[in-house]
Amino acid sequence: MAESQDDIAVALFGELFMADQLARNRISKVLPRGMELSHFGVLNHLARLNDERTPAQLARSFNVTRGAMTNTLAKLEWAGHVHIRPDWDDARRKCVSISPSGRQARDAAVQAIAPLIKEFVEDLGADRVRSVLPILRELRTRLEGNE
Repeated sequence: MAESQDDIAVALFGELFMADQLARNRISKVLPRGMELSHFGVLNHLARLNDERTPAQLARSFNVTRGAMTNTLAKLEWAGHVHIRPDWDDARRKCVSISPSGRQARDAAVQAIAPLIKEFVEDLGADRVRSVLPILRELRTRLEGNE
């Protein structure tokens, strides 16, 4: 009996959820001491943008509540990894940027994660990984559009 589209959809999302959970678990174990996956995500995002963002913009980018992002940012600020300043145009808002220490922490995390990721790509084959990226990217953008 052929699989229905519902069966394929359930299998796809089941695999995505399980792969996400396992990848997060593995990456969390190799991050530098004291760094959480959420911290790395924010630092990596700010490093790639190389620009300031408001806490609300960051919360939207990571699809988390403003409270959750405020908590993450407070920990990153305490560690000296981000600078948080008032928005000069609107005193109700704040602007967040990565600090030199945050950039170093992000780079250390990338160095810790890179061998793990490289191993997976080598085991699966770069061509196979490259071939699935457009599908995963399209799935992500469709999910972003359906919020």
